[in-house]
Amino acid sequence: MPAALEGHGTQAEEIGVLGEAALADGVRGISHAPYKSGVIGINDAASPQAGPGVQGVGKVGAGVVGESERWHGIYGKTDSTIGGAGVMGEGAAGGPGVLGKSQHWHGVYGETSAAGTTGAAAVWGENKADGTGVVGHSAHGTGVYGKSDTGAAGIFDGKLEVRGDLDVAGDIKLLGGDLAELFASRTATRPAEPGTVMSLDENGTIAPSAAAYDKKVVGVIAGAGSYRPGVILDAGCGEQARPIAMVGKAYCRADASYAPIEVGDLLTASPTEGHAMKATDPSRAFGAVIGKAMAALPEGTGLLSIVVTLR
Repeated sequence: MPAALEGHGTQAEEIGVLGEAALADGVRGISHAPYKSGVIGINDAASPQAGPGVQGVGKVGAGVVGESERWHGIYGKTDSTIGGAGVMGEGAAGGPGVLGKSQHWHGVYGETSAAGTTGAAAVWGENKADGTGVVGHSAHGTGVYGKSDTGAAGIFDGKLEVRGDLDVAGDIKLLGGDLAELFASRTATRPAEPGTVMSLDENGTIAPSAAAYDKKVVGVIAGAGSYRPGVILDAGCGEQARPIAMVGKAYCRADASYAPIEVGDLLTASPTEGHAMKATDPSRAFGAVIGKAMAALPEGTGLLSIVVTLR
């Protein structure tokens, strides 16, 4: 069936159809047929610079308005495999690229059927400068809410900063091995490594221990072997600060040349710098115990797993 109104532009810059009105719609398209459109705009140019099928320009009002009584006001679809979007919005001079607003449901809703291995997200926010990727704000409710039926409600891959109270209804599981606290370390050419036994000096800073049954011993530098601190307290001690394991499991440098170490033995500082040894003298061990051995070290030196029990 021929079109009710058809126009062809045959010359460059010539308009196919022009509609203009002073007090009414410039162009109106109405279709009474099911699944047919009131107006169709097609641009079949093969050039990468091809223009849009339909373009709306509003000098003061909206460029394009889509309205529906029962379904989507505007529907966009693309078959692009190189990143073309079904709908794209761009704010060139200060406004948002896309603004979503609803009186009774979500302002913006994103949905995807892509598998998790693709990395696709229902909603993705990316800031290519130094601002925030996604911001959630609420006047009286929750700023950001995350929920998963079988996975994690939220994953933070990087540093997490909390500016306020933290309320936890469930358990807190810290995958690190111990609770550590920062101590200011004596300036040295080479910082002491994790697992090193450390003692206080007269200035209140710490350095590797080097005396048997040293009562100034404060513990072991956390982070050796497979254990990492679950919690580190007292931030702000400076660049030379070292985390000392205070509670929990840690790896400790030990020397078994003074006596073989067995599981359950109490450990104290040894004459070997930065190493622990078996506490064989109870009268000297009081106040100098670092922890209890969780593994045996029959001879020589090595990295030994211990339960930190300062006493």
